[in-house]
Amino acid sequence: MRAVVSAGGTGGHIYPALAIINKIKEHEPDSEFLYIGTHNRMENDIVPKKGIPFKSIEIYGFDRRNLLRNFKVVKCLMKSNKTCLKLIKEFNPDIVIGVGGYVTVPVINSAYKLGIPTLIHEQNSIPGKANKMLSKKVSKVAVSMKSTLKDFPSDKVVFTGNPCSEDARKCIPMNKSELGLSNNKKLILIVMGSLGASTINNIMVNTLPKLENKDYEVVFVTGKKDYDEIIKNKFPNNVKVVPYIDGMTRLMKNTDLIVTRAGASTLSEIIALKVPSILIPSPYVPNNHQYINALDLVNVNAAELIEEKNLNSEVLINKIDELLNNNDKLNRMKDNLAQLDIEDSAEIIYKNIKELIERK
Repeated sequence: MRAVVSAGGTGGHIYPALAIINKIKEHEPDSEFLYIGTHNRMENDIVPKKGIPFKSIEIYGFDRRNLLRNFKVVKCLMKSNKTCLKLIKEFNPDIVIGVGGYVTVPVINSAYKLGIPTLIHEQNSIPGKANKMLSKKVSKVAVSMKSTLKDFPSDKVVFTGNPCSEDARKCIPMNKSELGLSNNKKLILIVMGSLGASTINNIMVNTLPKLENKDYEVVFVTGKKDYDEIIKNKFPNNVKVVPYIDGMTRLMKNTDLIVTRAGASTLSEIIALKVPSILIPSPYVPNNHQYINALDLVNVNAAELIEEKNLNSEVLINKIDELLNNNDKLNRMKDNLAQLDIEDSAEIIYKNIKELIERK
């Protein structure tokens, strides 16, 4: 198989894209890929390190608050359309796959013009603008959540779940001793996405010292941007502060409770690994979609929710203690997570890709 894959901006788009690539490789090891991403976002670092051929384009999202800047956005989009058309013609793929982010717009548009089958994947409970617009042109739309089925053309949309769940399930658990932690104590993992969150980090600086006499351990992942400043503070011995953990899902397999944002890929990993969670949705994302994502778990008692506006040290510590001291509730959360699990998400996506290629 020859596949062009495009996704950009955040790990929530990039890691599902990589999971789809891994599944294609699993079935067809000789497959060839071209990944098209933005020139200044995470994929520009992550994808080449995976040994995947990568081409970058300069493209930005529209900004309603800065109309003058949008002249540059339009100019870059026009240039990107030409660049993507050339790249896709030269690569001559069997399929073009978009997994979210505005970078996918010129990629999918170019494939549409060339008559190449296309599939897009939507991770969130509220579709992104790019996917919503592209759904009119693509051959197939895959969605992570059943609640999103209604937002796309009924003759194109298919419920697949999030492909990150398969990669999470397959990873080898991390021994807690690798981080200098005890294998005999419960572990709380606090992480606010791939980039961290300064607002939450500031609250944690005040919260973590109050955990000194607790009988559990905490790993706090700050994100690289704030780490140097945060580590200047004094933390108790049962708290480990790190900027980043490579292969976070490996640690999640040995985590008793995770405190995190409600990005779609994070939730797919929580579901796949059956990790009880306290979700603090980011209020800074379009359409407040993380809050809606979180409700998919909270409404079936598979997670707890604290809105950022209500978060403080006392609220968080009380919620952590309440859950860790109630094994029955933790086990019910795990059982409810199991009811949400789609074990073969990437496999379902692969089968849909093959059908599109064979139909061509």
